[in-house]
Amino acid sequence: MRHAVMLGSRRLSYLEAGHPAGRVLVLLHAFPLTAQMWLPQLLAPPDGWRLIAPDLAGLGSTDDHDSEPPVLDDYVSDVTALLDRLEIRRAHIGGLSLGGYTALAVARMAPDRVDGMVLADTKAPGDTAEARAARDRLLATLDAGGPDAVAAEMLPRLVGATTGREQPEVLAEVRSQIGLNGVTGIRRAILRLRDRPDAIPGLTSIAVPTLVVVGDEDVATPVAESKFLAEQIPDSRLEIIAGAGHLSNLERPEAFTAALTRFLAP
Repeated sequence: MRHAVMLGSRRLSYLEAGHPAGRVLVLLHAFPLTAQMWLPQLLAPPDGWRLIAPDLAGLGSTDDHDSEPPVLDDYVSDVTALLDRLEIRRAHIGGLSLGGYTALAVARMAPDRVDGMVLADTKAPGDTAEARAARDRLLATLDAGGPDAVAAEMLPRLVGATTGREQPEVLAEVRSQIGLNGVTGIRRAILRLRDRPDAIPGLTSIAVPTLVVVGDEDVATPVAESKFLAEQIPDSRLEIIAGAGHLSNLERPEAFTAALTRFLAP
């Protein structure tokens, strides 16, 4: 299930499941997690589909673009390079939160590689001045306390209130995944988040079927952001997951996978 390819001198690690000759769905993870967040979906792939979940640059087991300033487009170039190495011309591109920002960037930079999209618990606008200031405070938290301090600060916004009360194992899993990442990788991811471009201008140009998913308890990217995505993207549908927060695929995996399977059905 765990594989790796070399992109020049860099190692890109990814998880894979499903039918090896099936249609392809690439799943891009949230910050500050890893591809392991997609295990509930990888363990139950829709019939006829091949699921590929890479660790994004600098996170998990994938090397970063260390010699270059961090930009969101790094993630896009890695996605397209991985598809090239696997001889995959076109795929569905899905992502949650940071993964969703990356999926939107793939649609902007490489629309000819995209057959469909899944945008989960994400949004289109770039960071406001207030949000950028919050990223800078998170950088200071990282400098002072490392990944554990970032986990402690972010966790209340990463999961919904219901999950916080009823699923301590999910909180433990999220903490564990954050702990897999190093300080430098987290720092560079925060900078990519802070400085990412506004994706709103490109939404009406997305010309492929798109599933928009959001937890009804998501406080990081609230339901209104997903409704906006669904209103702006021409061929889209919105699924709201009850009792889930920002990590809807982990908090309510059965409901999330069911929505994904309905969307991917022939």
